[in-house]
Amino acid sequence: MKLRDIFLSMTVSSVAFTACTDVLNVAPDGTLTMEEIYADPDRVEALLNTCYMNIPQKGYAYRFFEPAIVSASDDGWTSEDGTGGNLIYDVYKDNLSASSHAIRDYNSDDVGGSANGAYWSRFWTQIRLCSQFLECIETAAVKSEASRDRLRAEAHLLRAFYYSELVKWFGKLPILDHTIPFDTDFSILERQSVYEVARFVMEDCDAALRSSELPWRITTESEGLRMTKALAWALKSTIILYAASPLHNEGQNHWEEAYQTCKQAVSELKANGYELFKTCTNPTLFGDYGAAAYHQLACQAADYSAAPRDRETIYQHISGGLFVWHIGYIGSNMSNTYKCGTCPTQELIDAYETTDGEPVLDPARPYLDERHLEPNYNAQNRLYRPDDPYKNRDPRMTATAMVNGDILVWDNEEVTVETFTGGAHAPSFDQSNRSASRTGYYHRKMVTPRACGVNQINNAPFKYYRLAGILLDYAEAAAEAGHPDEARAAVNEVRARVGMPPLPAGLSDGPLILRIQNERRVELAWEEHRYFDLRRRQKPDGDLSATCKWLTAMVITRNPDGTFAYRRSNILTTPRGGWQNRDLLLPLPLAEVARLEPLTGKTWQNPGW
Repeated sequence: MKLRDIFLSMTVSSVAFTACTDVLNVAPDGTLTMEEIYADPDRVEALLNTCYMNIPQKGYAYRFFEPAIVSASDDGWTSEDGTGGNLIYDVYKDNLSASSHAIRDYNSDDVGGSANGAYWSRFWTQIRLCSQFLECIETAAVKSEASRDRLRAEAHLLRAFYYSELVKWFGKLPILDHTIPFDTDFSILERQSVYEVARFVMEDCDAALRSSELPWRITTESEGLRMTKALAWALKSTIILYAASPLHNEGQNHWEEAYQTCKQAVSELKANGYELFKTCTNPTLFGDYGAAAYHQLACQAADYSAAPRDRETIYQHISGGLFVWHIGYIGSNMSNTYKCGTCPTQELIDAYETTDGEPVLDPARPYLDERHLEPNYNAQNRLYRPDDPYKNRDPRMTATAMVNGDILVWDNEEVTVETFTGGAHAPSFDQSNRSASRTGYYHRKMVTPRACGVNQINNAPFKYYRLAGILLDYAEAAAEAGHPDEARAAVNEVRARVGMPPLPAGLSDGPLILRIQNERRVELAWEEHRYFDLRRRQKPDGDLSATCKWLTAMVITRNPDGTFAYRRSNILTTPRGGWQNRDLLLPLPLAEVARLEPLTGKTWQNPGW
């Protein structure tokens, strides 16, 4: 079954709740009966392919090539902040409501068929297709029993994948393990706890793991998007971590279960050939500094082979989602550029430790004021200098952000980055200027060096899961469950890849957890984790005022002697939107709520909407 080649032209207009009808014995495109589909092995495989539709591309595949979820976190700020019609514009302006929410309602197939956005309707459609397939695969015609085994496993995992994504956005969900007939008593339908959903997701994953035909790794490019046992373990690790987190745990302690699950996930992945990508295989492009392998991993697609170069990537899209040739890089005053796009914030830069492993700011209270203009420097740090702030930093900062004085190659010529006032790439707070950074930094992590300028394209696929992320799941769960030695060992494995020293052995539980949270931030920057990590760590009555209400830039002035003076400045003079309690979860569509609340007599809408 080749996912690139055998997609049926099937569209399903109904979602799980708005049109809960019988299967009707008619294929979704209306041209074949379901009996005809199930009698043909090729059509059965093609039917499963419809379950793969709507896997979002993510990365830079949102409207206007925007890494929107990064832009909506505290890691990035976009120069599209003054451009109406861009979903991030409405987030920043707080133009959000239950009837019209830019992130929830965004619906685009216009970036390489990315199918990004509108996740509520898209994913419920996909869940229904997966359930329908599982109900029929046992009696359907297949090429072999081995084929039936693998197809069944893939459908279970696809359903688990879509449920996992919905939990991140909406929290509690109804559990639908079968298609709903028209005469269902909808009054019994209810949203179940994230922990209950997590158990259901893990059951689907376990069903897939029992398959003797589901592979651990995809080795053929034409099968690139297909499900694997490695993905099953990644989903189990992630979903139980979310269920144990304060926003979702409903006062219950699930950390020990999360620890056991994440630990087993790491063990199973390593036992089956997954390992960190530690050696840069193209130093001509990526250099030989401490984070060269890390940078290469972010820029290049994982290869499909029985002996792959990249053994770290667990699941990636098959289409390019990191199209950052002339955008999201250094648009300001450069030839052949479109715009600047999203750039790292000062808050992200502050998160990178110095090379001795000391945080620059106090992890417990990084800023002394609400607006982040008064950094609370870590008294134990001896390497950081406010008058030379980019020296002696975690090499992942170099792999992620361009700072004043960096060198890049543009149109085959070396260019020195000048983000000081009056420099060629100085930031601008003018929201009509789409070409300049708002923060004093430019993005680099997803950009292949030299892939800049005329006819040079960087277009790697978005990576959903990689081993480093699962190691950090394990570290967080272990620390929360009271297993500090294992937590440190998992974190230190990730840090060692870039030459960062181990975390101190004497860290107590609270400080250790803060360091692990920061490690997730810097290791997984620009990979759409930070947006959700900020939210799941809040209690249900919490908000994001400490992290997302005020964000800052670095304004640099060049002194007469050639040195520089550094001053923090808020990007806006008013708070940015998206930080309130209600913003911890997306609102359910009003039409769904209006239908379900009278039927069930229960509250369906998320708090605050």
